[in-house]
Formats: sequence, C-alpha cells, structure tokens
Amino acid sequence: MPRIGMEAIRREALVRAAITEVGEVGMVEVTVAKIAKRAGVSPALAHHYFGSKEKILFAAMRRILDEFGSSVKARYKDAATPRERLEAIIEASFGPDQFDPAVVAAWLAFYVQAQRKGDASRLLAIYEARLRSNLVYALRQLVPLEAARRIATGLGSLIDGFYLRAALKDFGMSRSDAVAMTLEYLELTLAKEMSS
Repeated sequence: MPRIGMEAIRREALVRAAITEVGEVGMVEVTVAKIAKRAGVSPALAHHYFGSKEKILFAAMRRILDEFGSSVKARYKDAATPRERLEAIIEASFGPDQFDPAVVAAWLAFYVQAQRKGDASRLLAIYEARLRSNLVYALRQLVPLEAARRIATGLGSLIDGFYLRAALKDFGMSRSDAVAMTLEYLELTLAKEMSS
C-alpha cells in the first residue's frame, strides 16, 4: 500500500482513538502516548502527523462535526416541511453517532478547548452559526423572524444542556428522552407563538 494510504489510515486510527480515549479517561488524563497506543502507532508517529494532543483532539472534533453534518443531510432527504427539517436537526443532534458517551466527552473537551482563541474557537463558532442558521431558516417559515431567533436559541441551549448532563453521567438521560423533550419544547414554543 502506498505511504499516503497508510498515513490516511493511521490518521483516522488516531482520530478514532482520541475520541475513545477522551470518553474513557477524560480530557485531563488523555496523552498523545495513550492515544497512539490505542491506535496501534508510536507516539512519535502521532506527533509527526498532528504535532500535539490539542491538534489530535481538534481533528477528532472536525470528524464528529462532519459526521453530524452528514447525518443532518441524510435526514433532510425525507424532510418535506419546515417542521420535518427541525425534527431532522434535533434527531441528528441526538443520533447514536453523536450522543455516544465517548463523543459526548469529546464535545465537552472541545467546549473547554474552545474557550481559548484559536482553531477550536473558530470551529465552534462555525458549528454554532450553521446550527442556528438551519434552525432559524426552518422556523422562519412558521413564525416571525424574532420568534424564530428566540426559539432557535432555546433549541440550541437545550441541545447543549443535554450534552452537559450526559457528560456528567449520573445526570444524563437517554437519547430518546432528549429528543422527546427537545421536540416538546419546540411544539410548546411554536403553539404559543402561533396562538398570540
């Protein structure tokens, strides 16, 4: 196999290993050596490909966000109405690939990393802007713009909140309960807005 092929395979293994490692031991305990061992490569090779633990974790978050985007797009194929588009976003937010304990832990580590200026902060801003834009676009077809923005903020806060609770493990809830509660909030806020 050509070297480029092996590099891609090893990078992918390191990204997957980083997600699993963060999920098992938490951000503080994760080291490049632990990630490399789980991926079956040497720590020197991991440093060669990424340069630091932060850069491996950044690559892991890019992968998680790419998978989230693909999940939303796949669900959009069956979404014919604005409500169905909103449901698609909510269901993708809590999909099995996203609301997995290791991925939830990676999200939490990503939020911490994004507190500093830099790549993680910019990536988080892009994710939040896309989520908000997609929510507001669908909501705007149902309610006035200001209400759409307010409801989108509430939906984003609920999604983030359920991830934080899931990261705390003892306070988490099931994926289906998180979807149901978020959809209930959506229905209540839409009903209130449409009745006024």
